[in-house]
Amino acid sequence: MTPNSKSEAKVTTIPADNISVASKASVNRRPVDLSKPSLYQNREITWLRFNQRVLSMSRDDSTPLLERLKFIAIVSSNLDEFYMKRIGGLMQQEGAGYSELTIDGLSPKEQIELCSRFINTLEAEIEESLTALLKRLPEYDIQICQYDTLDHDEQHVLRRFYLENIFPLITPQAVDPAHPFPFISNLSLNLLVTLHHPDSEFSSLARVKVPVGSGTKRFIPIGKSNRFVPIEQIMAGNLDLLFPGMLIDRCEVFRVIRNASTERNEASANDLLEMIVSELRERKFAPIVKLLVHKDMNPSRRGMLSAELGLNEETNVLDSTGLMAKRDLIELSTLQIPRLRDVPHRPVDHFKLLETRSIFHIIREHGDILLQHPYESFATSVLRFLQEASRDPKVRAIKMTLYRTADQSKIVDCLIEAARNGKQVAVAVELKAQFDEMANVRWASHMEEAGVHVTYGVVGLKTHSKVIMVVRQDFNGIRCYVHIGTGNYHEGTAQLYCDLGLLTCDREIASDIAEFFNFLTTGYTPNRNYKKIIPAPRIMKSVLINRIRREIKLHKNGEPGHIQFKCNALEDFDIAKELYRASMAGVTVDLIIRDSCRVKVGIKGLSENIRVISIVGRFLEHSRIYYFRNGGDENEEYYIGSADLMKRNLESRVEILTPVQSVDLKQDLRMILNTYMNDRHGAWEMQPDGNYRSLRTEGEKSSQDKFVEMATNRYQAARKQNLRKLDNLRMRGKSRTI
Repeated sequence: MTPNSKSEAKVTTIPADNISVASKASVNRRPVDLSKPSLYQNREITWLRFNQRVLSMSRDDSTPLLERLKFIAIVSSNLDEFYMKRIGGLMQQEGAGYSELTIDGLSPKEQIELCSRFINTLEAEIEESLTALLKRLPEYDIQICQYDTLDHDEQHVLRRFYLENIFPLITPQAVDPAHPFPFISNLSLNLLVTLHHPDSEFSSLARVKVPVGSGTKRFIPIGKSNRFVPIEQIMAGNLDLLFPGMLIDRCEVFRVIRNASTERNEASANDLLEMIVSELRERKFAPIVKLLVHKDMNPSRRGMLSAELGLNEETNVLDSTGLMAKRDLIELSTLQIPRLRDVPHRPVDHFKLLETRSIFHIIREHGDILLQHPYESFATSVLRFLQEASRDPKVRAIKMTLYRTADQSKIVDCLIEAARNGKQVAVAVELKAQFDEMANVRWASHMEEAGVHVTYGVVGLKTHSKVIMVVRQDFNGIRCYVHIGTGNYHEGTAQLYCDLGLLTCDREIASDIAEFFNFLTTGYTPNRNYKKIIPAPRIMKSVLINRIRREIKLHKNGEPGHIQFKCNALEDFDIAKELYRASMAGVTVDLIIRDSCRVKVGIKGLSENIRVISIVGRFLEHSRIYYFRNGGDENEEYYIGSADLMKRNLESRVEILTPVQSVDLKQDLRMILNTYMNDRHGAWEMQPDGNYRSLRTEGEKSSQDKFVEMATNRYQAARKQNLRKLDNLRMRGKSRTI
């Protein structure tokens, strides 16, 4: 990755004396029952704790004000998805009488109750953080105003805006014997209006959906100022336009979240595409898992809403003390006020890709190129790789997997252009990428119309791997060029997520990837022998377990054992058990786990040698790195890929880990891991009770800030070197002329 990476790389070593003591101490220990539930953490709670760490960014005085607002919006959005996916799934299990306990010994009902208590605390922390920020915003002439506190002129401006831009979108729905209670869509914000005719003493009800989305903002500015009013308050203040001649008694806001766990068994489906479309229709009408109402809502109307929506008022209805749907605060976080925002991050070009000659010539010359996003540009590396492939007359075929991509995807544009240029293009689209299903259905149809050969992966497995293979007619025959990544082929998230990628033309890796694509397009597995890549679900889990056991064996034979894993989640029971065994044997285990983590630290006789940290910062940590010391030096093994250490990834998804073989690139990965492990700004360390402690030290830079600097320095050094080469060439040209 770097021209001088050898001087930067400092390999973490473990003193042999300490290891021998740990090994001897472990000999006399009683056997530990690794099936005991008390040894493991609950997956859901560890994920919620991660969101607590993200929320801490909203209270960080060193974070610009609008960025702090963004973190509140992110956590609120995450909680919505948690209700849809996790709580919804647990409720389904409870309703179906599912009795199997988690590895930490909890039933679905117990998990729901535990999560609910935790979420109540987290929601209170969100409200506290938002209240503190809202008090600060007026210092910068930014304000979220209450409609009824505005003066007459300001209300008139908003009323006119409402008539012209919002009123035509609204359809009020009566609730009476002639009009049954209307369908309430997922994540919608709604007004429940109580009103009566002047000549009648009987009240009636109406529901009005707040039209947020599809071009309508949640927060409406007052004129050209940075003072905003929530759209639902503007609607509530102008109900006379919706209900002329009626008297408004009360207007109350409510919101629902529906279950998103509606996956069917695709093995029995004749048409996977139709099954996904049908599943999305079902999700629209899925059961409600959460009804949010304002704490001052009239008890009788609260009860009526619960009954109409088929909910248990005690368990499924939550009170709100402030603004609902805080995820919409993301609108305000994007205000163009530079002093209240992070300095814009502009990824630099990878230093090996500065040349304008064919990217395939560059890869062939360098062998392997390690990409680090968002510090190095996705556009001038991965996208360039596809763009050149689509136009290069020597390229014969392109194959790739597609899990998530951007709304306006240049990646898909390249694939369509390649097909139109007469190249064979095959894409495995994952239709079941949750919350992106409809977009993927649309892209699949769009590509098929252009002549791209689209498949939907293997029945019963999600295709989560991130792989591109380009088949090119080189000067000495056919050669395959490959990109294997840890992140999605998504131009938007590539600027926000920390990911790694490998560009290579290694013949054995390319041969493996060709076999991999044959598996994806046929589903047949016999006699597929992979030389270097490690695919799931076939062998990845067993390979990782065997690597851990090998580390234990080497350690017992006197070679210092060291395992480092960086991934988003460690949930798999078998992997967790093996890591405990490694720790008990004296192997040092460093885990950089973003969110869910089953293992506990600091348990005497079990996990004294395990350290768990989580990195929280401006960018979302998303890369996966797996390291085994394996005796050290040239035997060290590094892998990157798409898989987290979760049962679903290892057993129910199509994933890939690829070895990183180049000595220079291994040193780059060592530098990356060391930088994370030594972070004293954005790192949080797990404590024995499962909570995390911030390691922040005054004046220290975060690992992410250091990566920005490193990428910039690499780029600038390479650019200067290229300029010197050009100057030398010019001077030679002049001397020849003279």
